[in-house]
Amino acid sequence: MVVRRAAAGTKPDAAVVERTVTTDTTWTDPREQLEAVVMMANGRLAPRSFADRAAAEAWAKPELGDQVLERNLVCSCDS
Repeated sequence: MVVRRAAAGTKPDAAVVERTVTTDTTWTDPREQLEAVVMMANGRLAPRSFADRAAAEAWAKPELGDQVLERNLVCSCDS
């Protein structure tokens, strides 16, 4: 898309400034957008976010009952 605007402080019919605007239109299925979470032994989710599953596994303490889970972002709106 090309947006045309008159230069600042000039009349609309004066020199025109052009700039290109790009928009990312890549669609991603929201059912495939996953996040790793840690469910602690008390049944609550850990009060933090993780970059990936490996980071969640490094933080979790399975010996205390923690579990690493993956959930999609569509279902995470109620947490």
